[in-house]
Amino acid sequence: MDTQLIPAELAQEDTPSAATQVFLDSAGSSLPPQSVVDEVVNHVRREAEVGGYRAYGERLDDLEAGYGLAAEFFGCAPDEVAFTDSATRSWLSVLDAVPLTQGDRILTTEVEYGGNAIALLNLAQQVGATVELVPSGADGLIDLDALRDTLDERVKLVSLVHVPTNGGVVSPVAGAAAIAREAGALVLLDACQSIGQLPVTLAGTGADVITGTGRKWLRGPRGTGVLVVRRDALTRLRPRLVDLAGATWTGPSEIALREDARVFELWENSIADRLGLLVAFRYALDLGLDRIAASVTDRANRLRAGLARLPRATVRDLGEHPSGIVSFTIDGMAADDVKAALAERDITVTVSRVTSTRHDMSRRGLEQVVRASPHYFVADGQIERAVDAVARL
Repeated sequence: MDTQLIPAELAQEDTPSAATQVFLDSAGSSLPPQSVVDEVVNHVRREAEVGGYRAYGERLDDLEAGYGLAAEFFGCAPDEVAFTDSATRSWLSVLDAVPLTQGDRILTTEVEYGGNAIALLNLAQQVGATVELVPSGADGLIDLDALRDTLDERVKLVSLVHVPTNGGVVSPVAGAAAIAREAGALVLLDACQSIGQLPVTLAGTGADVITGTGRKWLRGPRGTGVLVVRRDALTRLRPRLVDLAGATWTGPSEIALREDARVFELWENSIADRLGLLVAFRYALDLGLDRIAASVTDRANRLRAGLARLPRATVRDLGEHPSGIVSFTIDGMAADDVKAALAERDITVTVSRVTSTRHDMSRRGLEQVVRASPHYFVADGQIERAVDAVARL
């Protein structure tokens, strides 16, 4: 039986602003549901009434329960979950804990995100490691045979991206992770663009570490991130940047690190935003992750099909079953100009540039693409309105 789609009009009842515009940027920073907004704002107000520490103490049980909530979302144990202030913080914290030395190898793919690539190259230069590229096929998917042939005992880390920032391709991360882990490499998965639009579990992806953000498809607050670390991978990581959240000062010259994923947390964080993130997790779970995925796919496929009918538009997404990200170009018109022209019609898209996904964009001869990312709260009529607006450019 087909998964029942989420009626956009029903979702818009929780997100009134989604009904008054055509919002196609959930891959950037989505519109949060009203329950998330209320949780954040109410806690900030409570902090103004009684101070941050007392307000925090009143919500300790809710914050602790959040680890179990995220564990339900990712299909893992609560002690494999940590919360951070961004996906970037999650990703960099784990990368810094990977014990890399002279001569070690790091493998990445053609859809590696620019921020990750910069961090990898910088670290590799400092320790004398190398960063090497695993090629993709013409369909944009990782060449698993090439990955297998490239692996050896010197490969300490394989960096994978589930869904790239510049298009709809969904990488075969489970197959790649299985090959990499069999060879003894740690697998770090950037799931920024998949969490909240596709089911993402520790077992399903096969990764050792999953990093993600709250502000995109999950519809949580900005300034929130999540980190999932497989329990048996924790013993292979050596966190350096810890404070009193991740460790205890046990004696004048002694400390004891936490033995769970929370070793990567920092003491200072926005409690209001953390609470809002937990509401976003619960909201997604209540809707149903499979139902969300089916609804996002439906909206994206409708937009892709409409754009493909336009004579000057070229849809740039790869893969047989693309995600909710729709990338396209318009002949004779710069992506920034398309974005600006659509904004005048109250249609929100963004631009993805070669600097964000250099390997993939360069291989395909692209400098920039328009990126549209419709969530389940975008109605069919709004999709038609967006296609019509592009046709008029």
